[in-house]
Amino acid sequence: MKVRRKIVQIDEELCDGCGICVPSCAEGAIQVVEGKARLMAERYCDGLGACLGECPKGALQVVEREAEEFDEEAVEEHLRALKAPEEPALACGCPSSQIQSFEPGKSCEQANQPHQQHSPMASALSHWPVQIRLVPPSAPFLRGADLLVVADCSALAYPEIHRDFLEGRVVLMGCPKFDDGSLYVERFREIFEKAGIRSVVVLTMEVPCCQGLPMMVKRGMDLAAKSVPLQQVVVSTRGEILRRASLVA
Repeated sequence: MKVRRKIVQIDEELCDGCGICVPSCAEGAIQVVEGKARLMAERYCDGLGACLGECPKGALQVVEREAEEFDEEAVEEHLRALKAPEEPALACGCPSSQIQSFEPGKSCEQANQPHQQHSPMASALSHWPVQIRLVPPSAPFLRGADLLVVADCSALAYPEIHRDFLEGRVVLMGCPKFDDGSLYVERFREIFEKAGIRSVVVLTMEVPCCQGLPMMVKRGMDLAAKSVPLQQVVVSTRGEILRRASLVA
């Protein structure tokens, strides 16, 4: 049944699909679909407007109009559906079911040699898997870790990522635009609650759709009631570091 009430309205002309608003909606009413933030169903939106202040483009507003009544039971069912199912163990031995920790490839001898422009560089990766969705919060390599959260395009754009960012850190990768933002928030909440993370660096591209990733990390931290040093590093499409910002001291 429709009633006249307050509800969030999204201006698709202004929206650039960055997804920053998604984790701020506790009801999961907003999701990024085909590059735009959309209201998934009127009954999921309580009309309080907690998402408004997160939008850098001003694409969100609360209006009063005829809309379906807010349905708390429908919201709970919707949130359950948004949670990621357990990743099945595949017959082929999917890496998500094979948690691995190993010594990074860079030896002491390599570390003491001067870096040459075309010299091969060993991998600084210390564990597997690396995708945010595939790493369980209980993974042993997360305990007491300094975390590097990477928007996956930035790993290709920045050529020295192993040397400058990955050494000594545990890396998690994902795409804040095409993956489920609410799933990321929940995963980070569990990680901060269970793993005793010491610090976080979030490496993103300069493009708008990347800017939601550090907000998802921070939202997960807030839900876990933790305060961990959090820094964002923004990389250009040509692989240059444009800026660094401390989001949590």
